[in-house]
Amino acid sequence: MGEKRIIGKRELISIIDLELFDLDAKVDTGADSNALHCDDIFVDEQNNVHFTLLDEIHESYHGKRMCLPLYKLKKVKSSNGQIQLRPSVKLIVLFMGKRYKTVISLTNRADMKYPMLIGRRFLSGKFLVDVELEYVGKNPTY
Repeated sequence: MGEKRIIGKRELISIIDLELFDLDAKVDTGADSNALHCDDIFVDEQNNVHFTLLDEIHESYHGKRMCLPLYKLKKVKSSNGQIQLRPSVKLIVLFMGKRYKTVISLTNRADMKYPMLIGRRFLSGKFLVDVELEYVGKNPTY
């Protein structure tokens, strides 16, 4: 196993497959999986998931309608303790200068400050989180 890279509590992530670049993401070791803020989420008869991106900071993404193959439906306990059935998709992301294939659940994160949440399943074996740091990827001196 290679050396783990130190990252901060907030980082930038790009979702290559969706052409979403430099999204602000909260690194959350309490969350099991990744989550992307979107709305109008539904799965059609052909197992495609349809959703609308929500990111007011990036106007070109806000309101953009997407359709992707469903990876799976998964029960997720949200931050308020409720169990939700969330669709997830498998996508390629660019994080800390490297590409990764990862699973991202789709949910409305309207109450949350960041459009993307990075969970511990993605972090495991690759990264260590220093909660005193932010945006380490922008400043490669760490």
